Amino acid sequence: MAKTSSKANSNTHPLHINTLAVREAVERSQYGENSEALYLTSSFVQPDAATAARRFAGEEEGYIYSRFTNPTVVSMERRLAALEGTEACIATSSGMAAILTMCLGLLKAGDHVVCSQSVFGSTIKLIASEMGKFGVQSTFVAQTDLAQWQNAIRPNTKILFAETPTNPLTEVCDIKALADMAHKAGAWLAVDNCFCSPALQRPVELGADLIIHSGTKYLDGQGRVLAGAICCPQKMIDESFMPLMRSAGMSLSPFNAWVVLKGLETLAIRMQAQSASALDLATWLEQHPKVARVYYPGLVSHPQHELAMRQQSGCGGAVLSFDVVGGAESGGGPAQARTNAFAVIDATQVMSITANLGDTKTTITHPASTSHGRLTEVQRQAAGIGQGLIRVAVGLEHLDDLKSDLRRGLDTLP
Repeated sequence: MAKTSSKANSNTHPLHINTLAVREAVERSQYGENSEALYLTSSFVQPDAATAARRFAGEEEGYIYSRFTNPTVVSMERRLAALEGTEACIATSSGMAAILTMCLGLLKAGDHVVCSQSVFGSTIKLIASEMGKFGVQSTFVAQTDLAQWQNAIRPNTKILFAETPTNPLTEVCDIKALADMAHKAGAWLAVDNCFCSPALQRPVELGADLIIHSGTKYLDGQGRVLAGAICCPQKMIDESFMPLMRSAGMSLSPFNAWVVLKGLETLAIRMQAQSASALDLATWLEQHPKVARVYYPGLVSHPQHELAMRQQSGCGGAVLSFDVVGGAESGGGPAQARTNAFAVIDATQVMSITANLGDTKTTITHPASTSHGRLTEVQRQAAGIGQGLIRVAVGLEHLDDLKSDLRRGLDTLP
């Protein structure tokens, strides 16, 4: 893989994260472009056969083939690594591809993973079912119960995996405590930082070894492309992930990398604006008589509020969830709760009914039938995903319009 120095990296004074977000990249080409170049090419011409042989053998740096070396992709990797504070980054075709790359690169048959039971539904399926086919063992524990994490660790445990805050209940784990626990057991801690992004949270500063991203979400920020990434030590990429990428090709396309690269330039200001709106909306929902409970780390009522404020730069993020009335709390059952949730979602006219998040457009979804729909009912109950739960990923629309959009359905509930 080509490792070229950048102007931002060579600066004699450490640069702030907002500066790195617009400056970190590979060197400009001979044409002196100010906006990073988009290299839409599958291969790169070598000056001679001997140079080609050295580069293919890894004896000399240089771009070879875009499945594993491309300047645009490298720019995106370098920028994200700089924002997260890690030595390096490897980009993948999606967020789930990043988790798959982590698993295939670091695990073998007989190894064990301890994972939060509150992570994204597809992550649970991938670790428990798909990796289980190849002999990887897994145990799922309560996100916030450190004793369960500790008790689940075995001699063959290689990875502790958590996302914080979780999707969709926004549970927050103690990253430092889990890192200490993992390292004492000779394991790695991997943290999915999708909800916060490095604009709000840098898990590596709390001891995490690997940072997982779905670049599809806030890193792009406008719902345009699929992308993923792993931020970690350079040695881990060189020895575990790059050889796998070269063989298996879970590669990020140069175009998608370029879109994420440009999205990173506005990451901080988007996260600040969207998080501020999310806190206001969560506060308003908490007072609405047809809302049974609101899940948002920025609320004082959130069980891990103080921890979240320490880990997340004093900000709760842009995603919230809430339970509508009609469930067990009011004598109803799952069917009534689902009916009420669907009524609120279907009454919206501004919000987009889609399971994606991280967009400048506010999205709304019913997790039990979408993002967590492939889980068994037992798995959903363990994760706390009820039929009356609605998730809202707050965008950049005017807050009054978002409140009116939700009020339209909430006010009609029995």
